Amino acid sequence: MQIHTPSSLSRSAPGLLLLALTASLPTDATAASQTFNTALPVAKGEFVFRQQLLYRKADDDPSALSRDLEVRGSISVLGFGATGDLALFGVVPFLDKSLDLTTSGGARVNRDTSGLGDIRLFGRYTAFRADAKGRTFRIAPFAGIELPTGDDDDADSLGPLPATLQLGSGSWDPFFGVVATWQTLQFQIDAQASYKVNTEANGFEFGDELRLDASLQYRLWPRELGAGVPGFLYGVLEGNFVHRAKNRIGGADDPDSGGEQLFISPGLQYVTKRWVAEAIVQLPVAQNLNGAALEDDVIIRTGFRVNF
Repeated sequence: MQIHTPSSLSRSAPGLLLLALTASLPTDATAASQTFNTALPVAKGEFVFRQQLLYRKADDDPSALSRDLEVRGSISVLGFGATGDLALFGVVPFLDKSLDLTTSGGARVNRDTSGLGDIRLFGRYTAFRADAKGRTFRIAPFAGIELPTGDDDDADSLGPLPATLQLGSGSWDPFFGVVATWQTLQFQIDAQASYKVNTEANGFEFGDELRLDASLQYRLWPRELGAGVPGFLYGVLEGNFVHRAKNRIGGADDPDSGGEQLFISPGLQYVTKRWVAEAIVQLPVAQNLNGAALEDDVIIRTGFRVNF
């Protein structure tokens, strides 16, 4: 994406030259949202690769089971600019899930599983674009499918693992939405709305999922643009709202599933010409879950991104 620089942002000739040169290079890395991948920038004929490490902890359990869930993961994202407007993406998760709980007999047990999760494939098409001096705005619908690549029948000495602990759902789940980006030389805003239709497998069906996400990336350093700057430090603040319908077991609603969650997510990104280092912490500020559904405590993401 090319951004034209207004002269008011830098009065030095080297600074103007630097900005003109970097604006003309479509493979330059830029700031982007961290908790969702639909806004990742990628130029025609180029690739973007993101690698994130994930940690999730959820132990706020209203039931007598005293459940303590920990998820560790490695999430790989590869995007390709098929045309100037069409980008194709794949998301591959490797997960390690561990659940401690108290049985009806009072014993404390651990149930865990690890391996490949469900892979996501999606395409994004930029349907609207408006460029002006020092800023650009674009809107892009996207659609894709989550493939049943993760195991959905793992078991241990206690029997089959619960569906929510399995690596995969066993079902083919389409999703779609729209993402918008407003970018200037000082900051960028990404926002998306997405809906995922979960289908049934093995007598179990996860509830459909609605997500509303927004991300602000604001340049903290350098304050003034000029020549000789090796990279840019961005402060990131994201908001994530999730609504999940109740799961269905054997055709009946599970009363201990579904509900709404709202996260506030502060983070940092260090952006150079070709690579980005990033980290963000998702903190729940409101959770209205049904029945004895397990509440999240924290989600941490850290990693890097390269354009090539």
